[in-house]
Amino acid sequence: MKAHTKETQATMTPQKSLDFLKEGNLRFQNNLKANRNLLEQVNDTSEGQFPFATILSCIDSRVSAELVFDQGLGDIFSVRIAGNFVNEDILGSMEFGCKLAGTKLVVVLGHTSCGAIKGACDHARLGNLTALINKIEPAVDAVTEPKDESLRNSKNLDFVDKVAAKNVEMTIANIKKYSPVLAEMEKNGEVLIVGAMYDISTGAVEFFEQ
Repeated sequence: MKAHTKETQATMTPQKSLDFLKEGNLRFQNNLKANRNLLEQVNDTSEGQFPFATILSCIDSRVSAELVFDQGLGDIFSVRIAGNFVNEDILGSMEFGCKLAGTKLVVVLGHTSCGAIKGACDHARLGNLTALINKIEPAVDAVTEPKDESLRNSKNLDFVDKVAAKNVEMTIANIKKYSPVLAEMEKNGEVLIVGAMYDISTGAVEFFEQ
């Protein structure tokens, strides 16, 4: 499989880009990697890059977007931060990826058993991590069940995963709220902004309904 060129990027639509990621994740789940010569892709992308998707995911070592979607060099912009939330810098990176570099798809990718989400559920406090956790805690509050406080912590993995999914939804809402550039692009059909959850036990990515 060759690296994307300006011509192949131009053929990508938001939906086609989403389908590419879905197909790549199926290959990953079945251990059927696309045939790529990565050194050849290094050469092919040495004078330019033409990715089709921008993916915001967690720093978790088990959730590399390039691997779980079976993509090569020059295929995706990968933005990673614990808890996959957005701030001004990340939004700027996304705007660069979509408006200036031509990606057609924005994916916010959460995952099961997320350590950052667990920290938010437990209201962890530690150095600079405290400020990061504070940005995720609104998702904890937004998940109203269970009401029993003894079940609203990291020991309840079902609760953790519900908070992780809610955090993805809230992150998408924040992208549209705080990035008029991306909101307008989506309104015009130039990009698609979608959420998804990665299951660390199966390797499967489940995309949210659009």
